[in-house]
Amino acid sequence: MTPPGESAPTPQVLVVGAGPVGLSAAHELARHGVRVRLVDAATGPATTSRALATHARTLETYDQMGVLDELLPRGQRVEHFTLHQNGRRLIRFDTDYSRLPTRFPYTLMVDQVITEEVLRTAAARHGVRVEWGVRLERFEDLGPDGVRARLVHADGRTETVAADWLVGADGGHSTVRKQLGLKLAGESSETWLIADATVHCDLPKDSIHWMRTPTGTVMMVPFPEPGKWRLLDTAETSYGGDDAMVARRFSAKISTGTGRPAVVEPPSWVSVFTIQQRMIAAMRSGRVLLAGDAAHVHSPASGQGMNTGVQDAVNLSWKLAAVLRGEAEDSLLDSYSDERVPVGAELLRTTRMATMLVQLRSRTAAAALRAVFTVLRSLPPVKGRVQRKIMGGMSALGLAYAAGPPADRTARYGGIRPGERVARTTAPDAAADPGWQELIAELRRPQWLLLAFGEAPEDGSHLPSVRVRTVNTPGPHALSDPAGRLSAALGVPEGSWLLIRPDGYLAARGTAGQSPSAALAAWGLRPADTRQPAH
Repeated sequence: MTPPGESAPTPQVLVVGAGPVGLSAAHELARHGVRVRLVDAATGPATTSRALATHARTLETYDQMGVLDELLPRGQRVEHFTLHQNGRRLIRFDTDYSRLPTRFPYTLMVDQVITEEVLRTAAARHGVRVEWGVRLERFEDLGPDGVRARLVHADGRTETVAADWLVGADGGHSTVRKQLGLKLAGESSETWLIADATVHCDLPKDSIHWMRTPTGTVMMVPFPEPGKWRLLDTAETSYGGDDAMVARRFSAKISTGTGRPAVVEPPSWVSVFTIQQRMIAAMRSGRVLLAGDAAHVHSPASGQGMNTGVQDAVNLSWKLAAVLRGEAEDSLLDSYSDERVPVGAELLRTTRMATMLVQLRSRTAAAALRAVFTVLRSLPPVKGRVQRKIMGGMSALGLAYAAGPPADRTARYGGIRPGERVARTTAPDAAADPGWQELIAELRRPQWLLLAFGEAPEDGSHLPSVRVRTVNTPGPHALSDPAGRLSAALGVPEGSWLLIRPDGYLAARGTAGQSPSAALAAWGLRPADTRQPAH
């Protein structure tokens, strides 16, 4: 906070948009020691519900950010996806993370209002407070001299702000993106209706429920609050402000679809929207970077929008902080777009298919699907493969970065590969193993980590901004792995090392005869004696 009577220091980064993406970016930048200013044109925090689903990789990320403990008690765990058709339960898919171990093998349903509240509180602890009612009117990219932005306050006062970088996290109608002249390319498709309402029924709340009826498809997603559900109608989308009519329509469809009586109360919130499937080809333009819906918008069918935006923000923040501290070349920021644009493209592909499956308007397709599920129920191994495939894509646990600076992808590693996430352990294994507990604690610190299984490489202690920890080697910086669980889970033999990025993904791995410095140089990180603060 700036003391009374003193002017605030010039921000290094101006973040526009204080939703989950902008808040995550501001929090992580501040945690990395960057001066941040966060503005939003809205008059105050959102009060209506939007995104609900927080998937496993985002839960791991929130744990690294230090905010997870404030979210978990306020959410509803979902571990199943149940499909009903005309009064019969067709099949229940369960979460299967056996090939993608995680400490959070579920989806947490938590209102975005709560998520934003937690992130705002966490950002404030790092000195960043949202400036509400402050609208970005225009900006100029001045190249090496940074960015100049004109802000308009709620009372009409205007202000010119200088910053080194500008981050646009201002949603699907992004002012930042529009002023850059970047067009969201893609298509608009179906119109759906969603409503939040109390439902009196006996459906289990640890599952999402999909149901097909003669009058269209309906989906139910549980809130943490007793009896409250998010309801989705893919066929009948007329509204006109008649909440009682919407309640009657959902009551009839849920009862018909599940074969169980259901009474829906008039909803507290209703929205009719047309699905957009669009993205931009690059997320960086000079000194301006885009994240979240400002860069890619898509169907809510699999609940991945907010999760992807938060992952954008975390990927961007450590890289931008390294450039600002003078530890990395400006080229490191190119890897942000290189890594995240393919994620957005894959998301559009998978959500397009999920949209088709959710609405399922063809009776022929519905009959075929019923036959497929009948077979799956009788073949548990096949059903397991389907469940693992669904979880791998939706949870983002299977994401591995293939772009960015060079990495050794040719070696036939028996364990973790460059580009993959490191926190590959279950909650019971982590609780039982001190090595995993210590490594998870290390991943919560916003720095690079050199993890050596044996003696650390000779140049290890001289690397810029890298913590060095050894495994089963006496000394003050050693992790304990007496049973070898950590090295076995990661597939790292004695004498090898792992270089882990600040976002918890593996940057490189090697043996005692190989230099971590060379791997860091490939990422554009400068030796300690050549660093200069960037502007």
